[in-house]
Amino acid sequence: MAKQPAWATALNDEDWQFLKRFLLADGSLKALAQEYGISYPTIRIRLDRMIEKVRAADQPGAMDEFHRQLRVLVTEGRVDPATARQLLETHLAALNEKKPKEQNTNANQGEEQAP
Repeated sequence: MAKQPAWATALNDEDWQFLKRFLLADGSLKALAQEYGISYPTIRIRLDRMIEKVRAADQPGAMDEFHRQLRVLVTEGRVDPATARQLLETHLAALNEKKPKEQNTNANQGEEQAP
């Protein structure tokens, strides 16, 4: 099975269900609003949030999966931007601490293998 693109992995089950219903409604937000029994503006807001989530997950420049997921959480309003910045800084600091240890381990392994 092919690996899913980053934007697809950011969508939860509810998002996928909404997307399926949107497609089956031939892309008509009016029909979708009637199906859900809610107003057109409410459906439009739901679609706009989903679009922002996809953009956040698909945006180039994400350093790793943690950074990508953090962007999605901010877009969903589950994490505020200030907290996200703090989490990302802590994550990057932890990665930087880990790199020298890995380099030392690799260097030591290379010395053991030398004749």
